[in-house]
Amino acid sequence: MKLHNFSSGPAILPQSVMEEAAKAVIDWDGMGLSILEISHRSKPFVAVMDEAQQLTKELLNIGDDYSVLFLTGGASSQFYMTAMNLLGDTETAAYIDTGNWSAKAIKEAKVFGNVVEVASSKAGKYVHIPKEFTLPNDTKYLHITTNNTVQGTQFHQIPEVNVPIVADMSSDIFSRTIDIEKYGLIYAGAQKNMGPAGTTMVIVRNDFVGKINRQIPTMLNYQTHIDKGSMFNTPPVFPVFVSLLTLRWLKAQGGVEAIQKINEAKAKLVYDEIDVNPCFRGRVETADRSLMNVTFFAQTPELETAFFEVAKAANISGVGGYRTIGGFRASIYNAMSMASVEHLVKTMRDFAKENA
Repeated sequence: MKLHNFSSGPAILPQSVMEEAAKAVIDWDGMGLSILEISHRSKPFVAVMDEAQQLTKELLNIGDDYSVLFLTGGASSQFYMTAMNLLGDTETAAYIDTGNWSAKAIKEAKVFGNVVEVASSKAGKYVHIPKEFTLPNDTKYLHITTNNTVQGTQFHQIPEVNVPIVADMSSDIFSRTIDIEKYGLIYAGAQKNMGPAGTTMVIVRNDFVGKINRQIPTMLNYQTHIDKGSMFNTPPVFPVFVSLLTLRWLKAQGGVEAIQKINEAKAKLVYDEIDVNPCFRGRVETADRSLMNVTFFAQTPELETAFFEVAKAANISGVGGYRTIGGFRASIYNAMSMASVEHLVKTMRDFAKENA
């Protein structure tokens, strides 16, 4: 029995991707070898890495002045790698605090330079995206988390600033179009919208690195991986392969512009139900609602307990809110079908008929 999986991550992948990946685990492309045992230096896997990098550039309209890297360590490693590579000891970086992950990024960056928190929505329990802020004159870059998986907020307007933006796009990469010229660096864990856990994508403008006077360990230096095309050491072969399959799937859907329209329609369906359903209420301000992670509460603790049971009976999985927040969270990444979203909405509607 296949469940309707609304987990925030590791998250749903397209069924066709999982089927193709499963076949490759046994015998990849008729070679008599599993993708799990193929040499990462072999021509077939080098071709996988090259295609994944080029397809990323194609889907996001990225020029050759940027490099696409597939690294390990998750986005959490990028919290410190970004500052280690980009921020000198006496330089200043600006950060906007919009949730758990941006707060962690701020903590790590402070090890390497002067970090100024120019805006935060923490005092209001992160229910909105701050719009007003002023950058220090000597700001090297502005760091933002474009989508907040825990809280359910999202930047719908990327700040217009005169410095490069460093962005954690772990939970909304490839979900909508971007203007790459605004960014000096983008990083994203694969396990939300791109592939399985195990690899992290970094998109970095080539002239944005190598500007600081600091000795950086070889494996933590972006330049190492730029120079070696993400093949300095053994890369996470299977996660990169599955990410490539997902990128191919995305292209077949019509690309990022097409999937953005579908994502907007899916999110509207759920939010419209929350706004009229007497059993539920939304968590965050309407203007800043995430298209990827819909967070909401039941009107009473009794209704919350009851809906969890109803959801389970309806084969709906992964709708529990983050452990420190509670309530509900429906993650509707690219691979989430409209049919599953409609099933969730119908379940909510039927629940109201029985309990309102």
